[in-house]
Amino acid sequence: MDLTATADPRRGLGALGERLAADHLLRAGYVLIECNWRSRYGELDIVAADGRALVFCEVKTRVAGGFLGPASPLESIGPDKRRRLRRLAREWLAEHSGERPSTDELRFDAIGVIVNRAGGLLELEHMEAAF
Repeated sequence: MDLTATADPRRGLGALGERLAADHLLRAGYVLIECNWRSRYGELDIVAADGRALVFCEVKTRVAGGFLGPASPLESIGPDKRRRLRRLAREWLAEHSGERPSTDELRFDAIGVIVNRAGGLLELEHMEAAF
């Protein structure tokens, strides 16, 4: 997959990172509940459960050697983004009050993905309870 050849490289890169993150979570024993849930305030990348917690997971993806943004994908999740994700989580919880799994806690995780220009995974960092 050549990331520079797609019509919207950012969207393609984000979708690739989210697929890689979802695969990682499944291999780690998480249950995926929803991906790319949208409201008028934005999008939750992944909602999952790990047995102890309902997890709202933000995924950030970068191409190795790229010039945009911070060197580490996780550094781009600043205070404004965190506030927006908390608001989205409240909306999701209200909308899914009778459907969500019973867990003891809620958690916000972050997954940083770095790929090469061909879309191959170079690095994946999963930070539990990131914020």
